[in-house]
Amino acid sequence: MSSTYSRTLVLLAAAAALAIGSYFVRGSAADNAPARGCKPADTSWANAPEQKPAFPGQTRACEEKLNVAFDVVVLSRELEHPWAVEPLPDGDLLVTERPGRMRIVTADGKTGAPIQGVPAVVAKGQGGLLDVALSPGFASDRTIFWSYSEPREDGNGTSVARAVLAQDRSRLEDVRVILRTRPSYSNNLHFGSRLVFAADGTLFVTLGERSEKRMRPQAQELGSHYGKILRITADGAAPPDNPFVGQAGALPEIWSLGHRNIQSAAIDSRGRLWEIEHGTRGGDELNLVEKGKNYGWPLVAYGEEYVGFAIDGAETDRPGYERPVYYWDPVIAPSGAEFYSGDAFPQWRGSLFIGGLKTSRLVRLTLQNDRVTGEEYLLGERRQRIRDVRQGGDGLLYVVTDEPEGQLWKLAPRS
Repeated sequence: MSSTYSRTLVLLAAAAALAIGSYFVRGSAADNAPARGCKPADTSWANAPEQKPAFPGQTRACEEKLNVAFDVVVLSRELEHPWAVEPLPDGDLLVTERPGRMRIVTADGKTGAPIQGVPAVVAKGQGGLLDVALSPGFASDRTIFWSYSEPREDGNGTSVARAVLAQDRSRLEDVRVILRTRPSYSNNLHFGSRLVFAADGTLFVTLGERSEKRMRPQAQELGSHYGKILRITADGAAPPDNPFVGQAGALPEIWSLGHRNIQSAAIDSRGRLWEIEHGTRGGDELNLVEKGKNYGWPLVAYGEEYVGFAIDGAETDRPGYERPVYYWDPVIAPSGAEFYSGDAFPQWRGSLFIGGLKTSRLVRLTLQNDRVTGEEYLLGERRQRIRDVRQGGDGLLYVVTDEPEGQLWKLAPRS
């Protein structure tokens, strides 16, 4: 082999190594980490590293390990893809399962039989029996509300129903569908949805835009419920002070628009609504929701398509659209959220907890002045998809895991 040929091979190998090294540097987290002299909680590669945050701390917050000692008590292993957990006043837990069942798990871990009277659901893909919420007056009226993907003659769609839980808790009585989102559509993706009661007794309903590219523009259209947060009364009517009531062509239930797929929402200590929505490949968002505001999808978004291309027509920031308070790239795949306000874990008070499906972790955020200042990952060692997290009346946290043999956990202070 000639010396010239050998040198050529060496130079080619060096160039290839440099190119590969440049690729990995470009794809690393380093260029998205906050320049604050701290390590972010997530140090993995960003999917769209060329995208830059609109303000410091909008992504890659400093890791904040509070080292709170707690035990995980498994209350049930008998659940199939549980989707929501709702603590009852007596300490028992009401749980939904995506295939279409609702059960009660007692505080001491006995899993009850399915509650009778739940309407049929489209239990395919992301569809099925979804969230459940107690009426603000549950102690006296025993009323519950739930969301689900409803089969319809012209397709399917997210619907909300209400019913009275019988005294023996074996069945639902006086079942009424109070909201059918429109239009109907035939697929099994992006139904949302979380149900959150505001202090005034109105109900927020979070939705998705049904995922497919041809449906995405409806997130910007006021004549469609897709990609919106709705606000309704307990009977399903649009409150007269909703932002688009009386506007020609607008559906009066709409509270905010420009969302992708919201499976996380919670009210903070000041009574304000926050939501965490699924992005594409990168671009999960935390938003403080305000009346009538537009949160951008699909015109404004971080991340990229699942196949690796840029999101067609999207920018990360545009005038007239709300910026996310925080975003993740790569994603956590958020589902379920709760602001912690209990006494069992004083160090966690004020934290926002979010379930992570893709990461199989419970995410804890510290917020100050409506900005994320710290992030911590919990429960990752258990390797289960976190679907929902709720605080019980006892100040403990309750978590369900989205697995074929899903579990219900209680997080209790370590004694």
